Amino acid sequence: MEVRPGYKLTEVGVIPAEWETTKLGDFVALQRGHDLTWRDRRNGEVPVIGSAGHNGFHDVAIAKGPGVVLGRSGASFGQAHYCEQDYWPHNTALYVTDFLGNDPLFVFYFLKAFDFTRHNSGGAQQSLNRNFIAPIPVGIPRSAEQRAIAEALNDVDALLGGLERLIAKKRDLKQAAMQQLLTGQTRLPGFNGEWEILQVGEIASVRTGPFGTTLHESDYVQVGTPIITVEHLGEFGVTRQNLPLVSDQDCKRLCSYALEAGDIVFSRVGSIDRNALIREEEEGWLFSGRLLRVRPDKKRVFAPYLSLQFHTESFKNSVLAVAVGQTMASLNTKILRDLSVPMPSIGEQHAIATILSDMDAELSALEASREKTRALKQAMMQELLTGRIRLL
Repeated sequence: MEVRPGYKLTEVGVIPAEWETTKLGDFVALQRGHDLTWRDRRNGEVPVIGSAGHNGFHDVAIAKGPGVVLGRSGASFGQAHYCEQDYWPHNTALYVTDFLGNDPLFVFYFLKAFDFTRHNSGGAQQSLNRNFIAPIPVGIPRSAEQRAIAEALNDVDALLGGLERLIAKKRDLKQAAMQQLLTGQTRLPGFNGEWEILQVGEIASVRTGPFGTTLHESDYVQVGTPIITVEHLGEFGVTRQNLPLVSDQDCKRLCSYALEAGDIVFSRVGSIDRNALIREEEEGWLFSGRLLRVRPDKKRVFAPYLSLQFHTESFKNSVLAVAVGQTMASLNTKILRDLSVPMPSIGEQHAIATILSDMDAELSALEASREKTRALKQAMMQELLTGRIRLL
């Protein structure tokens, strides 16, 4: 195997020439955490860190911060958590008792990126045993490079944290705006007419999806017309992942169930408060038998406004209150037609929907930025923690 200058081939693979190869047990000292039942906990400000991370508080710390904790079993197997202050490591996890001269934050990122799945010491229930993983060979940079790597990754985490807080704030602002604007508590400049309370059946037609012509997975094709199911009703519209496709022949047979831009598809069974507005690019798609199609009267209703009303907590609660079914909640066309929504003039509907749509677009852009930043961090961890990219 050819090794580029400045690197060497070791038992852990190709690493920078200045890096050392050692055993995980010589990199950090790990110990199983300590039991602390809910009954034994006392009011305090000491964080309890368990397999899945922060797990409440106590009044006594038995480990000095900064600390690193590893999930020991179950769904949190091998997950790393970092605690800046003194803490109580729970017995559901392993924790670092001695960093052996290594940078604590680097240790956290190193263990976070490490794949422990091949080092399961349990059976069907995954388990992480410190003695079992101690002999694992690892490649480790010197202290200065450890700090540089940790600082770079911590900067990205700070950016992610800022995005998370901004997204949460924008979501709260949107919810507040929806509450004010969609109830008429706050009126936009230039609008002052009375609102009407109208039943859905007065302003839209409601139709059930194809009952007797349900398609099965064996009917789906590689190239064809998408058919929307309950699983594709997302927060901001129809999600495009894993959309089933039907053949041209099936599409012609079900042409009366083709959707138009401005239609709203509503879950008929199960998650009956889920719905999505159909966009122009989705026109001509089909909807499944588990959905209801709401087609607004375009002269009286601006479809995005009605879709927003369908997403309010008050409307969702109304849906849940009148649903039928013993084992699974369900709707039918009559139930949905009889539900009421507050309706301003068509002009005010447009204005309200535009403001809230702009807020949705901003949220979507922030979430896309967050996902790109997460992907960047994963790539950085992969490159920096293996030495393929150097900071020093």
